[in-house]
Amino acid sequence: MSLATIRRGIFLLLTLMMIGAAVAAFWAWQQWQAVTTTPLAVDEAEYLQVDRGRSLISVMRELESRGLIQDADRVRYWSRITGEGRAIRAGEYRLEPGMTVPDLVSRMDRGEVVLHRLTLVEGWTFRQFREALANHDAVQSTLDGVADEEIMAVLGYPEMHPEGWFLPETYSFPRGTSDREILQRAHQSMREALEAIWQDRDGGLPFDTPYEALILASIIERETGQYGERRKVAGVFVRRLREGMRLQTDPTVIYGLPEGEYQGRLRYRHLRTDTPYNTYTRHGLTPTPIAMPGRASLEAAVQPLVGEYLYFVSRNDGTHHFSATLREHNRAVRKYQLGEEIDLGNGND
Repeated sequence: MSLATIRRGIFLLLTLMMIGAAVAAFWAWQQWQAVTTTPLAVDEAEYLQVDRGRSLISVMRELESRGLIQDADRVRYWSRITGEGRAIRAGEYRLEPGMTVPDLVSRMDRGEVVLHRLTLVEGWTFRQFREALANHDAVQSTLDGVADEEIMAVLGYPEMHPEGWFLPETYSFPRGTSDREILQRAHQSMREALEAIWQDRDGGLPFDTPYEALILASIIERETGQYGERRKVAGVFVRRLREGMRLQTDPTVIYGLPEGEYQGRLRYRHLRTDTPYNTYTRHGLTPTPIAMPGRASLEAAVQPLVGEYLYFVSRNDGTHHFSATLREHNRAVRKYQLGEEIDLGNGND
């Protein structure tokens, strides 16, 4: 075999090797492009649940089976080269139109899970809060069968009544968060809010403890939803407490009635039936809060508006008429509750 023939053979071999390398490189580039630039096949938001300990390839095979990516093995090779996706975190992830595999893997590496929300509404009772927790599909129920009276013991406060002790806010959490965890957060938020607000209280209040302020705040919360009225309502109750007058507030009576007794209207017999929560028959504050007060009501309870009002009655539009004397109050009742044509003047506000 001549030297020229050998040279031609070597040249051909090198040429074939270069072509093969180019083809391989082009194939690898195509695979890389397919992984890094091709969006997931989602037309609208979908969700992916990643359990603890699950591998990236397992997740990708699920996406492949759902028709959202073409080849899970491509992602495996991409992950080996880049090191991405080696420690993905458990949780629920949102898959959005336009999202690529690297986008998703980056989210899973950082643990950017979907956060769900639950709003504890100002004025809700503890029972309503528990119902909202039980009905939320992202909350893990762990307290089924635990009575309301036993909840605080579960949270570590066995001597505490649960009513009022959870701060109305919107709580964000990942899917699978337990009802106990959310209750613990809401309780801690209330303790911190109450402690801070109590430090800024006015002097000379007719009660001595933060818990009594919480009770009064809950009554204020149930009496008015008007932000501008809360301190005025608080002022009425504080003056009545100072003067030894009964609070005579309907929401406390309603709270103390047996379940199912109240059908949207208080009767005379309800006002005359003595219970620990009937402020028409008993002096002072109720033994526990009657609802979950928000921050504004907490602040109003310890910083009541100074004035002379001792009475108020609903105008049936969400606001109230305030009176300094029983005579004026009775006229307001006749006007707003009985519909009589009475001119009350402009001395209320």
